Amino acid sequence: MVQEKEPDDNLFRAFASALYRTIDAPVTWFHDKVVEPNQKKYPWYHQKYRRVPTIDQCYTDDVLCDFEANVQFKRDRAVDSEILGILRQRYEDCMLYERPDHLTICKPFWEKYKDAEEAWFIKYGDLGAYGDARKAYMKQKHRMIWERRHGPLSDQTK
Repeated sequence: MVQEKEPDDNLFRAFASALYRTIDAPVTWFHDKVVEPNQKKYPWYHQKYRRVPTIDQCYTDDVLCDFEANVQFKRDRAVDSEILGILRQRYEDCMLYERPDHLTICKPFWEKYKDAEEAWFIKYGDLGAYGDARKAYMKQKHRMIWERRHGPLSDQTK
């Protein structure tokens, strides 16, 4: 049961409280009745960004498309790097906890990590710290030309 507050004897505090309630009540009502029911509920760490056109779909003079493609590329690179770090951590945890049989038990973790590492290097390796979407696209183009002439470099590109 909610207890009623006794009226405040201090006139200034009573006036300030009444003024606050007068201003706050419509704002609180609007927030509770309009804003919150219309919001999508998702955790911030699962935020989904819309996919933007890749660098090969942009015109050469479209600066905004080029910028969006670079931001998307850097976001994808960060996600792929985190995935690679998680796979490496799983393998290292397995090595730590499964000794002395770690060579047989942890072999699937090692193979999965090595495949992911190779795929990461195919896409992002040798780009340097300032690698962007256009450089990665050119790297992919040159690799495809080389593989067409000489055959595949790895099992990942067969």
